[in-house]
Formats: sequence, C-alpha cells, structure tokens
Amino acid sequence: MADPTTYRPAPGAIPTDPGVYKFRDENRRVIYVGKAKNLRARLSNYFQDLTQLHPRTRQMVLTAASVEWTVVASEVEALQLEYTWIKRFDPRFNVMYRDDKTYPMLAVSVGETVPRAFFYRGPRRKGVRYFGPYSHAWAVRETLDLLTRVFPMRTCAKGVYNRHERLGRPCLLGYIGKCDAPCIGRVSKEEHRATVNRLISFMNGNTAPVVRQLNKQMEEAAENLEFERAARLRDDLGAINKIMEQQAVVFSDGTDADLIAFSSDQLEAAVQIFHVRDGRIRGQRGWVVERVGDEATAQPLEEGDADPSLPALLQNFLIQFYSDAVEREQEEIIEDAALAADVTRRGVDQESHAHAKAVRVIPREILVQVMPEEAPEVVSVLEELRGAKIDIRVPQRGDKRALLETVERNAKDQLRQHKLKRVGDLTARSAALQDIQEALGMEQAPLRIECTDISHIQGTDVVASLVVFEDGLPRKSDYRRYRIKEAAGDGRSDDVGSIAEVTRRRFRRHHEDKRANPDEELEQSSFAEEKVIEESAEAGRRFAYPPQLFIVDGGAPQVAAAQAVFDELGIVDVTLVGLAKRLEEIWVPGEDDPVILPRNSQALFLLQQIRDEAHRFAITYHRQQRSQRMRSSVLDSIPGLGPQRRTDLVKHFGSVKQLKQATVEEIAQVKGFGPKLAQTVFDSLQHL
Repeated sequence: MADPTTYRPAPGAIPTDPGVYKFRDENRRVIYVGKAKNLRARLSNYFQDLTQLHPRTRQMVLTAASVEWTVVASEVEALQLEYTWIKRFDPRFNVMYRDDKTYPMLAVSVGETVPRAFFYRGPRRKGVRYFGPYSHAWAVRETLDLLTRVFPMRTCAKGVYNRHERLGRPCLLGYIGKCDAPCIGRVSKEEHRATVNRLISFMNGNTAPVVRQLNKQMEEAAENLEFERAARLRDDLGAINKIMEQQAVVFSDGTDADLIAFSSDQLEAAVQIFHVRDGRIRGQRGWVVERVGDEATAQPLEEGDADPSLPALLQNFLIQFYSDAVEREQEEIIEDAALAADVTRRGVDQESHAHAKAVRVIPREILVQVMPEEAPEVVSVLEELRGAKIDIRVPQRGDKRALLETVERNAKDQLRQHKLKRVGDLTARSAALQDIQEALGMEQAPLRIECTDISHIQGTDVVASLVVFEDGLPRKSDYRRYRIKEAAGDGRSDDVGSIAEVTRRRFRRHHEDKRANPDEELEQSSFAEEKVIEESAEAGRRFAYPPQLFIVDGGAPQVAAAQAVFDELGIVDVTLVGLAKRLEEIWVPGEDDPVILPRNSQALFLLQQIRDEAHRFAITYHRQQRSQRMRSSVLDSIPGLGPQRRTDLVKHFGSVKQLKQATVEEIAQVKGFGPKLAQTVFDSLQHL
C-alpha cells in the first residue's frame, strides 16, 4: 500500500475553485471520483492523520498512488462531471446504485420481430421493456395471465415458436384464445406488433382507452344478442380491473411523484423508492449498498439519531439514479423499432419524444426525508435532464408524509432483512467465527460469545446489558441486565468503572460455572421460557458455561478495566476484546494498536451485530428504568407510601397529574387509604 504523504499535493497547489477529483492506484486505474465546492478544502481532508479517517476512506487513500483534479465553472457542472466519470471509470470505492437483481419483472422483447411477454429476473438487457418490479414471482405470472386475456400476444420461447411455425398449428394458448398465433399467420406481424404496443401503453398507465373500448364492445355484443361474446368481454374487463386494483390510489389529486427514503448504519445503507403516477403506486425499487468515500460516516449512529451523512447519500443517489433512468429511456427510443415507427407516423421528432420520456421518468415532485446536500445544484441538474421544473422537498403532513413514512419503514425493513439473511446463512456464520479465531489468535473458534454495553444519561439510571450468542445466533434465554451500583449516583458518567463492575459480577463465579454440569443446565434451560434475568449485586443465576470470547463496548480504557478484573479473579481462559464504535476497531488488552478487520468481512459483520444487540438491549432497559423513576419520583417523598401503595395510586388515577387534581375524598376511595393517609397525600402534593 502507498503512503499518502508520497503523493500529497504541495501546499497551495490545489485550487479553491469547485471541481471534480480522481484518485488513481499504482496501475493508473481510477479508484474513486468525488466533487467539491472547494477542491483545496475537500482534498486536504484525505491527507490528515490516518487514524482519524473512516476505515473505508483510509483504505482508499492507502490504495491510491496519485490524485488529480479538474476545475469547473460551477457546482452544477461538478455534479454532472462527477456522474460522467463514475459511469466511465466505474471506480471500486464509489457507491453504485445498480438495479436490484432480486426483484421479478414483467418483460416485453420489443427488439424481436415478433415480440413476446415473459417473466424475467436479472440485469436489464437492450431491446427489452421492463415493467415492475413486483414483490413476488407469482404476481408477475398472475398479471401476465390476466393481460393475455385482453392482449393475446406471444409468450412462448423462441424454440417453441419455431417448432409450431414448422408444424403449422398453434400451441394450447393459441387454441384457447390467449395468443393470436402469429406463428401460423392467424395475424400478421404488424397486427401482432399493434397488440404489443397496446399492452405497453396500458402498462405505462394509459388504462382508460382500454376500459372504454371493452365496455363499448360488451354493450354492442349484448345489443346484438351475442351473449357468449359479451360474457367473454365482461371477463376481460374484470381481468383489467383486477390489474388496476393492484395499484391502489394513494393521492386523490393525481400526483406524479417519487418518494425516496434511506435507512443506514455505519457499514451499509438501504434505499427505497416508490414511483407514484396519476396518484397510484406504479413501482417500487430497493438497493442495499456499502457506504464508501464521502458518503461514509465514522460516527456511531444511536437509535433514533439522524444520519449526518444522509444529505450526501441522497445527493449521490438522485444524480446517479435519474441520469441512468433518462439514458435508458433514450436508448429504448432508438431500439424499439415499433415505437420509433409510431412516432414517425404521428409526425413527432425523436428529440421531442425523448423529452416526453424524460418528463415521465423524472416526476414533477421528489419527496425525501431530508434535503440533499447542495440542493439548488441538484435541482438544476435534474431540471436540465427533465427539461421542466422540479420540486424536491420534505413533506411535513398529510397523505404524502404518511406515504413517505411507509417508504422509510420499507427501507428499515430492507436493511434488517439484509442483515438477517446474512445471519441466517450457516456458511457465513461459520466463516465469521473462523475469521474471528484467526484475527484474535484463538485456539478454537468462539462458539459462545458474550458482549456487554452500558447505557445512561449523564451518569443517571446507569444500567448494563449482557447478550449471549452461540454459534453466531442470539441465545436470549441467557441474556442478563444489570443496575450499576458502584459507578452510579456520583453525577458523572463512568463507563470504565461500570464495565469493571459488570465484568466482576459476571465472572465472580467463573470457576464454579466451569465445574457445573453443562448438560444438566442445558436440559433445565430447554424447558424454561426465554425470560431475561435481572442480576442483583449480591446473587444471580448461574451460567451454564463461560464464553470463549467476551466483548466490551469501548476502546482501550474499557478493555484495560475489564482485564484488571480478569487478573483479580484469575481468569486466563477467556479471550477479552473491546469493539470501539467510532472506527470499528478491535482492542486487545496490552496492545498499543487495534486489530482492523476488512469492512466486508463476515467476522466484522457478526461482531457488529453482537455489539448492536447489546446496545439495543441496554437502551431498552435504561428507558424502562428511567420511565419508572420519573413516574414514581414525585410520590417517593410522601411519608407512609410504600411501593405497592404508590402503584395503586397511579393505577387508580391514571397519572400523577390526575392524582394532583384529586380531592381528599377521592384519594380515600383508593383501596388501603384511610382519611388520614389521604389527607397526608393531598397535603404533600399541594406543596410539590
């Protein structure tokens, strides 16, 4: 790897103008492309202390061997040039929002002489129109079956088509009326192409003409006493209505909009986009990408916290996604021969039709969680692509805000499912445990891993969690939670002291646990409910057996505190490490430098999942304790009230606020309260 100081530009050599920069490796390949309002300010960030850089950024500057830049006239030009270079060089350290390859789609091969409709899953190909994506494969097949009732176009493979063309007789679909059988000349290729164009128009949202035509034909057939034909047309109309019902109306005003939302952690980001056209959800797409470069964040993201790098992620996505979409639409104009012929017949030039396509691809409204970075410049680029005005905004209330929240939930669920999929992979879990063993120099893979985390607010309500993973999966029946005694109540945060206390309380019977009968403990626990144990400071339930790996949430100070407890208790058979949130560094006791795992390694992913689970569990318990304290603190100072009577009061009146408004007589009606105690409670509450 190269030393960044060897290719760092001379001070003052970098201009302060807006521009685009490229990092190249030793083979002159472009590995990262970025843009900046001020090139000097942005590039100087890459040449600071390596320990202060995000791990992915650090890897990039160590891989690079040179940096170069191009000055442009405006920030809008910088956005455009950045996109162009990313498309051209495909840099390994840039986020690429490529189409999700897992969603099934309905495809129409418009590039063939006799087009066909078929189910498809995979990368987009030239000469094929795609509709969707759909949530399930059966949804595509059901839609295709309904469509062929009204638009009887070819759906067979090329080999089947050629065979029936030679035989001179149609397949079963031709006999039952779900294909107009161009293979035997029942319709001409031009007539079949017209059917295909009507289907494409219908799938693009032009449903009204089809519905009107079917209604008119059904009424004419009924008037002419052609009842069988009228019944068939009625069934066709029902099929069309069923397809249309699959796209429910979400906005009554016929809005055209795209709604975009992200969900992210420090390693990955999930993005969801809902396409709403004429007030209906016409499509949905999703990606999960690795966070790299300027879009990465080195800061730990607490639950509920806003991601500070979300505006940069959103900017990157908007430029890349819509630029790609417009390019694809323009290519389809050239490749779709039938559509081009139709355009020519209507006397519309290609440029005007391309503009119409861009307007359809990029809607008037783009609704987002937060405004993108450099929002005015992003709007300028998209307006140039669309050829019309665009409104990017954050909805605050109403139906649009509610739908955006739905998109956010989809993004969160997508990221969660992505992680669960990796966790559920036995091969990935085994590889992760093996990588952890090798990285930490353990004698065997850590089949049982325990992790602890501390949660508090400015030193109050200090609690800790202990989560257990066996074979890479959580074992919730062995979870523990602790109320910290020694480090609480001094008005300050002392994570180091809290880590020491939790470690001591967890391992004080370590040698006894080793002598326990694991089979007996496992047999007992198999019949027990997965109930979380709250450990007291004096006693606690015995663990079935000790872990091979114990993780504390924190860096070198926390690890040193836990190691001191290990030394005090004589524990030498458990590997101890700390996982620091900021840079995902693994700290080993007595080592000056941390262990850095590759960002895409299964080992790091598993360690993060364990740490995040401990953090979630600690936060949940802390909120419970804080909420309980806040509910009861007002009543704690009233003489004569024990825990049970305080609980009875709050349950009877619903809240302390309602209790303060009660009279002496109303308080006396509570079970266990006489006139004297009721008067004491009333007087005490009036003076608070």
